[in-house]
Amino acid sequence: MNIKILGVGCAKCQQLEKMAREAVAEAGVEAVVDHVTDFREIAGYGVFSTPAVVVDGQVKSVGKIPKKEEILSWLEK
Repeated sequence: MNIKILGVGCAKCQQLEKMAREAVAEAGVEAVVDHVTDFREIAGYGVFSTPAVVVDGQVKSVGKIPKKEEILSWLEK
């Protein structure tokens, strides 16, 4: 599983990355969590408001910090 946190590095983006890593650990799944800060790469996902979350190439959340429970639901197989 590949999880990308899209954001330029603001406090909300960093908080979301931390929460995503905690959710991965809690769910016990194998996943790579990347933080994408390059605006061109972010725009390539059609995202123009950050922070955003992409799971296995699918945009799951844009412009907000989702609740941990929501992130956990994305990690279920």
